[in-house]
Amino acid sequence: MRIKICGVTNLDDAQLCVAAGADAIGLNFVEGTPRYVTPEMAARIVAALPPFVTPVGVFWNHAAGHVKAVAEQCGLGALQFHGDETPEDLHDFRLPVIKTLKVVGAADLDRMAAYRVAAFLLDSPARWSTGEARPVIPWDVAAEMARRHPVLLSAGLTPDNVGEAVRRVRPYGVDVSSGVEARPGRKDEERVRRFVTEARAAAAAP
Repeated sequence: MRIKICGVTNLDDAQLCVAAGADAIGLNFVEGTPRYVTPEMAARIVAALPPFVTPVGVFWNHAAGHVKAVAEQCGLGALQFHGDETPEDLHDFRLPVIKTLKVVGAADLDRMAAYRVAAFLLDSPARWSTGEARPVIPWDVAAEMARRHPVLLSAGLTPDNVGEAVRRVRPYGVDVSSGVEARPGRKDEERVRRFVTEARAAAAAP
């Protein structure tokens, strides 16, 4: 199972995530959001990553040309789309694509079939967190989605509940941002390390 820690805004936090055992970090290029990172800072973070940690760029209804330019400038390894992108919008990218689906209930299962992407990120309909706890999504629905496609489980995950989430959903991976923060845009070392430990232990359990 893969672990992605999103909302990384600085080199120290990136190195903390790597040391804790994260497989990927998320760099948020959505202007005006609490964890926005400039392409210049993102490029410095990516340059310091070891070769098997994937830098994932997070975008929201950005033009394809902008996404490609940022990806090239920063050396991204994958692209994650959080907006209203249609299946056709996501056809023309060289890098692996992750499409976020805002999950409310079983009806959201049907939305997956039209997309040809590397994976789906399952999130709550709530906007980005400014520090408050996010609601979890229905894990029974997420488990059904995980049986059909590679999914990254997100939304409301913390060190306290990620183990149960992994055991119930059995996702391809998990994604966390506010659940391991000291404050928006800054990670908490103890929470990051405990999140990774709990997720790995649950994934290894029969």
